[in-house]
Amino acid sequence: MDPVDVLSLARQLIDIESTTGNEGQVAGFLAGYLRDRGYSVLEQPLEPIAGTPRTNVIAAVGEPDVVFSTHFDCVPPFFPSRVDNGVLFGRGACDAKGMLAAQVAAAERLRAKGETRVGLVFVAGEERGSDGAKAANKIASKNRFLINGEPTELRLGAATRGCFRVKLTAKGKAAHSGYPELGESAIEKLMDCLVSLRAADWPSDPQMGRTHYTVGLISGGVAPNVIPPNAEAEVFFRTVGDHAPVREVLHAAIAGRVESTEILELPAVPMHTVPGFDTAVFSYFSDVPFLSNWGTPLLIGPGTIHVAHTDHEQLSLEELHRAVDTYETLAAALLAS
Repeated sequence: MDPVDVLSLARQLIDIESTTGNEGQVAGFLAGYLRDRGYSVLEQPLEPIAGTPRTNVIAAVGEPDVVFSTHFDCVPPFFPSRVDNGVLFGRGACDAKGMLAAQVAAAERLRAKGETRVGLVFVAGEERGSDGAKAANKIASKNRFLINGEPTELRLGAATRGCFRVKLTAKGKAAHSGYPELGESAIEKLMDCLVSLRAADWPSDPQMGRTHYTVGLISGGVAPNVIPPNAEAEVFFRTVGDHAPVREVLHAAIAGRVESTEILELPAVPMHTVPGFDTAVFSYFSDVPFLSNWGTPLLIGPGTIHVAHTDHEQLSLEELHRAVDTYETLAAALLAS
């Protein structure tokens, strides 16, 4: 079997539009590609979105001890691949079709050397709730290590931050703006609480740093000349440990002035590292918490998260080819451990 042309495979994957919910075509292409190379392939069906069929693609040639994993769904808007001055551009170049191609190429290199204990777990839906990873996790596996791919600039993730998302809802009393004493401004009440969040002492961790947050959404009021009777904001925390201390600080800061409703919670995840690899902590989260049945997790991939989800998403060809070497070396070290 010929070696994988990693750039060609990456471009073929990128050129198939696969916004979350529309992954069926890219999954079908990938399943066929791996079958043609002699893999046993499971196309695991997922819940359709807007009636569109979707699947995960899980493949192996032996009994896996190490699996490579990443996602093939992307965020909108789609734009096709192009290569310019040694750089691959396109939706999914670094998040995560480029690294998917590198993982396949690394698995094939190991297989050419007689190593058949490497599997592939490629999933849909990572960008919107990780439903693909949750489905894949229902499959029992004796696999020891999971090498998950996200843009880390080829550094091993020592940990990823967790997330804690809340909605703050303020209630007031409507009145004519000419007579503010007759009403109560929900917007001002909410703003006072948001200012208190700025002054709060959020939990920190020696490795991951201090908890930080973003006020991502805010709304309120009914008209410019009415004292606003309602207001709300959604606050997204990137957390570094247990969430109980975050709740305590949050509740102390808002002091009962607004209601707090928890919307989403994911834990911070410590990762396995290997000597000889640079490491870093990353503020985003991944499919790793939802793939716990696939072995001890590691996180590594080419590219930077700073260009993922942008209209100039890109990956240098040098880093794409270096990713193949890195994945092969890392998997070999884990298999030998």
